[in-house]
Amino acid sequence: MKILVTGGMGFIGSAVVRLAISRGHEVINLDAMTYAACAQNVAQVATSNLYSFEQADIRDRARLDEVFATHRPDAVMHLAAESHVDRSIDGPDDFVQTNITGTFNMLEAARAYWQGAGRPEGFRFHHISTDEVFGSLGELGKFTEDTPYTPRSPYSASKAASDHLVRAWGETYGLPVVLTNCSNNYGPYHFPEKLIPVVILNALAGKHIPVYGQGKNVRDWLYVEDHADALLLVLEKGALGRSYNIGGENEAQNIEIVQKICALLDEMAPTGVPHARLITYVTDRPGHDMRYAIDPARIRNELGWRPSVTLDEGLRRTVRWYLDSEAWWKPLQARGGVGRRLGTRG
Repeated sequence: MKILVTGGMGFIGSAVVRLAISRGHEVINLDAMTYAACAQNVAQVATSNLYSFEQADIRDRARLDEVFATHRPDAVMHLAAESHVDRSIDGPDDFVQTNITGTFNMLEAARAYWQGAGRPEGFRFHHISTDEVFGSLGELGKFTEDTPYTPRSPYSASKAASDHLVRAWGETYGLPVVLTNCSNNYGPYHFPEKLIPVVILNALAGKHIPVYGQGKNVRDWLYVEDHADALLLVLEKGALGRSYNIGGENEAQNIEIVQKICALLDEMAPTGVPHARLITYVTDRPGHDMRYAIDPARIRNELGWRPSVTLDEGLRRTVRWYLDSEAWWKPLQARGGVGRRLGTRG
């Protein structure tokens, strides 16, 4: 296929780009190159004759029309989004404009192209979203595709709105859409503002490792390369109009993740004293959801997909990658907001 990937310079998007090209798909990587984008994320495929790049902002409808007309993709994988909850608390406007208006522009550009091309049967618009749209769970239960939406942050509210737009364009205009909602991703090329890269890099620098509240918040952790595999499967074989929850089947408290990383660093980069001594509990994030957990039964039963990387193995691979990749993460630490506490305005 010829796949238009939005946000392909980001963490998850670049994993999709790399995997798709390795499988012989042609990829058009559309990215606005905002603060979290990094060209090095796709350096290993950038010289492939299957790869092309378009710097474009999904808020610019005219530019999107140009990209569709030039490349005439067989499918769209829409990952471009503002995604950091803490940043959404401090500056929700960017999240509304990118995640809602940007998705609207993508849908309209895709619809115009699809209709103009005679509504080709094989065309797909795959919208990639998050489990955060479902809100917060107690100690029991898991999110299914039928769980009501109850977003609790500007980020998750903007993603929930984008999900609703995609479903509406499928129902109203017949645009062939599929949706996925994933759990917390981690792995190589993770921009250094999220929990796992912050823990690794602060520990290596001998800085305090900030843990919100008591660190009891639970997440389901999904290795990013497993996620990319699931996304391509849904694009190719998912039922039109259907949504699929993608989880790692690896629930853990944040403090457990931090402790595991500290133990790995004690093994791989020993300093003579335990890295866990750097753990520091800080004021919790406003509206911090207590627990997320995915029920992946639909994608397992309908498409035969399950994650292949356990949490312990994925964390080991991730720590090893950061230890070996200082040339990648060092320059990113100078970007705006990296290395300082955000999201305290609630």
